[in-house]
Amino acid sequence: MNIIERADGFDLLLCGRLLLRHRREAPCAFVGRGAPSFRMQRGHFHIEDYLCARLPLAEARVRQEGAEARITLAPAPGCAPLLELTASGEGSRASLRCVAREPELNRLWLRIAAQDGERVWGGGEQMSYFDLRGRRFPLWTSEPGVGRDKSTEITFQADRAGGGGGDYHTTNYPQPTYISSRRYALHVETTAFTAFDFRHAGFHEIEAWAIPERIELWAAERFTELVGALSEHFGRQPPLPEWIRGGAIIGLKDGERSFERLERYAAAGAAISGLWCEDWVGVRQTSFGTRLFWDWKWNPARYPRLDERIAALRERGIRFLGYVNPYLCTDGTLYPLAAAAGHLVRRTDRDEPYLVDFGEFTCGMVDFTRPEAREWFEEAVIGRNLIDFGLSGWMADFGEYLPVDVRLASGVEGELAHNAWPVLWARVNSEAVARRGKTGETVFFMRAGFSGVQRHCPLLWAGDQSVDFSRHDGLQTVICAALSSGLLGNSYHHSDIGGYTSLFGNVRSAELLQRWAEMAAFTAVMRSHEGNRPRENLQIDEDPAVLAHFARMTRIHRHLAPYLRALAAEAAATGLPLQRPLFLHFEDDPAAYESQTTYLLGPDLLVAPIIAAGERDMRAYLPRGADWRHVWSGDTFSGGGHAEVAAPLGQPPVFHRLDSRYGALFAGLAEY
Repeated sequence: MNIIERADGFDLLLCGRLLLRHRREAPCAFVGRGAPSFRMQRGHFHIEDYLCARLPLAEARVRQEGAEARITLAPAPGCAPLLELTASGEGSRASLRCVAREPELNRLWLRIAAQDGERVWGGGEQMSYFDLRGRRFPLWTSEPGVGRDKSTEITFQADRAGGGGGDYHTTNYPQPTYISSRRYALHVETTAFTAFDFRHAGFHEIEAWAIPERIELWAAERFTELVGALSEHFGRQPPLPEWIRGGAIIGLKDGERSFERLERYAAAGAAISGLWCEDWVGVRQTSFGTRLFWDWKWNPARYPRLDERIAALRERGIRFLGYVNPYLCTDGTLYPLAAAAGHLVRRTDRDEPYLVDFGEFTCGMVDFTRPEAREWFEEAVIGRNLIDFGLSGWMADFGEYLPVDVRLASGVEGELAHNAWPVLWARVNSEAVARRGKTGETVFFMRAGFSGVQRHCPLLWAGDQSVDFSRHDGLQTVICAALSSGLLGNSYHHSDIGGYTSLFGNVRSAELLQRWAEMAAFTAVMRSHEGNRPRENLQIDEDPAVLAHFARMTRIHRHLAPYLRALAAEAAATGLPLQRPLFLHFEDDPAAYESQTTYLLGPDLLVAPIIAAGERDMRAYLPRGADWRHVWSGDTFSGGGHAEVAAPLGQPPVFHRLDSRYGALFAGLAEY
């Protein structure tokens, strides 16, 4: 790190990269005061800020104090400083510690120097845009919404039905971290509402609704080094179990009939690693569709003799998975126990549990900031009711719904606790698994996240996509989600095959199921889902052609197990994700930066999924610096150009490097 003092300001550089450029007429920092308002309805947030003041800090003074540089910033010469930045660093790593001199200041804007043609990625798990340049991204964990495109009919209908339409930036998993094509990374250490504004030509503006503790900075010569540094900082993901590579996890929620239907998959030749029945706790019917009964224990009426069936499945090499979330329905058995023990989040206006409307039923929230509540949920709920009962995994759902007007045992305000809540929820699951000595053997998957979730959650999933090919809420969004979150240290990612949300007449097609399964075969984990309205949507086992296609894709996925196992070992050592943007290994090829729907699976496989209905061929770009072979035809192509290949159902555009040591394994894909 190097700070160069100027007559009217300073420049801060990290490994030669200009990051802060401060001049009196163009300050890099602003402070202010704001009064926010948050209105939540079923996980969707309407957020406004009444801005009381925004002051440019034009006057800067730099003082070297040993290995640190202290920068004080004031509105004008002769004025008292309002912000102090203490810069420190070693090698390619630097940190800016932030301190406001006036306690009422609760807003910070910091401008980071930008260049023409610069690209930026990250922001957590982004589903609409991989390259964030040119847009503003509020970072607040929430329901992403249905449609996520204000110009579409389905988003309009969802907004009209309760404000649930979402937008391009809404996400379950935001994170105030980005990577620049200038080969540096920046992280804002705060849980407050933040926003990244990449719309300006000369700077990126960071906005935080609290004075952040620190701004963390990294520089590197290669993108792989940056990803590794971020992964090390936030914590490497726990390992996936070996059994998960044995095929697909079949998602069925049909009560006892789920076991009968599982046999259809087996008879069709599907490679099956697990049976996932989220309805193992029972169900309730709502206008949204079939919902689960949020009381986290086996429901014997819906699943008679489940303990025996779990043991029988395990003997066949098939694991059983369930479902849990951090909320307790008021008409269940666990809620009164938690309420009596003081384990629930409280209201601020009176001393009683805070109840949240989840759509025709209400729930209390377990207060994980209270050690006794965390201990109870880890041991009595997850430990005894899930792990001891025989579950090998579960969906650890939600985490986004903590309102801001709550009272927590920790005393932390709800506005600051909200973004941190998914990480605390992940920790509860992780520690419950560790208590039983099952880390690396038991898996849970989450959709919600924030900075640090990587350390606890072994597997992300992309959330509740619409059951379609739509640009902002369909199949292609899960690729963008995997790539954006993967650069920030989340190595393992997957999605609901066929999507989840079916509303306003939007239902699955056979083609969608088939194309989604093709893409999922070339990810870390394959898992199907019946969706929120299973009776109104085509299911895989209801169409013989779809079932045969799906079974073949599960066998292809199982065939890749040796390669996926090697990638998992690499992830543990380096933090690299399994799904990677092309530029991660082809930095010198400008065209490798263009696509957000073509990706590398590890360094050796290139996948260009079909993401639109009716397409039966593909023109895929193959990066220069390698020669490539189309896995189905065996045709070879030189890198640095486009390959035009047929892509009928069952043959997604996939290529492997000719020099890969897994060439024989990849050649075997054509035999399926």
